[in-house]
Amino acid sequence: MEFDALFTAQLDTLKADGNYRIFAELERDCGAFPAARCHDDDAPDRVTVWCSNDYLGMGQHPDVIARMTEVVQQCGTGAGGTRNISGTNHHHVQLEAELADLHGKDSALLFTSGYVSNWAALGTLGARLPDCVILSDALNHASMIEGIRHSRAQKVIWKHNDPEDLDRKLAALPANAPKIVAFESVYSMDGDICPMAEIVEVAEKHGAMTYLDEVHAVGLYGPRGGGISEELGLADRITLIEGTLGKAYGCMGGYITGSHALCDFIRSFSSGFIFTTALPPAVAAAAQVSIAHLKNSDAERQQQRAQVARLRHLLDRQGIPHLDNPSHIIPVMIKDPVKCRMLADILMKDWGIYVQPINYPTVPKGTERLRFTPGPLHSDADIDHLVDALTVLWKQCALAHAVA
Repeated sequence: MEFDALFTAQLDTLKADGNYRIFAELERDCGAFPAARCHDDDAPDRVTVWCSNDYLGMGQHPDVIARMTEVVQQCGTGAGGTRNISGTNHHHVQLEAELADLHGKDSALLFTSGYVSNWAALGTLGARLPDCVILSDALNHASMIEGIRHSRAQKVIWKHNDPEDLDRKLAALPANAPKIVAFESVYSMDGDICPMAEIVEVAEKHGAMTYLDEVHAVGLYGPRGGGISEELGLADRITLIEGTLGKAYGCMGGYITGSHALCDFIRSFSSGFIFTTALPPAVAAAAQVSIAHLKNSDAERQQQRAQVARLRHLLDRQGIPHLDNPSHIIPVMIKDPVKCRMLADILMKDWGIYVQPINYPTVPKGTERLRFTPGPLHSDADIDHLVDALTVLWKQCALAHAVA
């Protein structure tokens, strides 16, 4: 059988639909972020990155870099194995304590990524709790969906950010069945924020466990960076808070926090924890410094919010449509995969602006977009340059549409 022909046929379909992904070959330039070196032949040598999830630029913070460098010299590069065999390092234990404190929980458990932490935790909870039912927000991340699917537990989908629909769905379930309400705080593609207090109240009314994904909020919201749950004073009412070290904290890894029993349960039964090599100690140590810094410093968050507000204001002034939301994520809606790819290519080639088009399956067909994430290190000049470029392209697209 010609397997390559089968692969190529499906790739050709993806390309014809405008959903084939092309990666820009970039080299992050420490000390110059969001500027980066670009190694693509048809793009400038240096570009400005507008779609990074290193939301606060902590990946190049001097204290974080210094700590990672120091621990590499102390411990070497890798962990040396799984946590169960030889991979548990003092820096892992310290980081877990830092994370538990961040969310006001008894315990925390590290994973190699936010994707793995969701897949492993939801997969284990759903599989190990007899007759468990997981109620999942309709727009939950793929990692949560995969974890629920892996668990083979009964799944009920409730309308996005709709506590009333959640209430109806919970009321229809057996009162004695273990129930888990899984949702996110900040949804990464639309940038909307969940009605957390209402969701928690509904879950508590029905005796359900709450599972909150805070990956796009940790470090960014709350007085110490504990996320939306901290900002709203609800963290103590959430059963499990999951987060990442790879976005606002500028490092790598994922985690869950909760009670001692909950974290020990996942540690003891989750294949996604048991059978994978631990994070390098230097990464764990760097992440701990990043978290500790953002617990005490609000400067990065305040500057980010100022730049987000500036970009929104200038887009509005130029009539460039973007989704109105209360978060740091600014989606400019294109609603066509081919045009979305084309605009991203022109921005890169002609303007030195890198933004990755967001197409299906990340978002539904017909909702394609350019997703901008202004940070504290984007200058006013960077923002002005971006808006100038988008304004020119928007006028060209409008003219082309009128002629057609």
